[in-house]
Amino acid sequence: MKTKQHHGSNFDEFLQEEGLLEEVQAAAMKKVLALAFSEAIKARKTKLTELAKRMGTSRSALARILDENNTSITLRNISRTASALGYRVRLKLEPA
Repeated sequence: MKTKQHHGSNFDEFLQEEGLLEEVQAAAMKKVLALAFSEAIKARKTKLTELAKRMGTSRSALARILDENNTSITLRNISRTASALGYRVRLKLEPA
């Protein structure tokens, strides 16, 4: 039995056409980052108040960093959070 080959665009192309690709990619990256921070917090058995104090920020600012739906996070905050947890961040660019 011969299967039909898909001839339409891929999902990234669809998102690009709709003007949503960058927004969806940013949301996905933030979800991954928030999960990684949450796992590091659990692994280090760190209290959020203690982490915020180490970072020199408020508990509410830390909550925004850990909020997977809030994509407004700076590289500085990413670095500060990782450092306060004893980690470092590595970024990698890949061809699309």
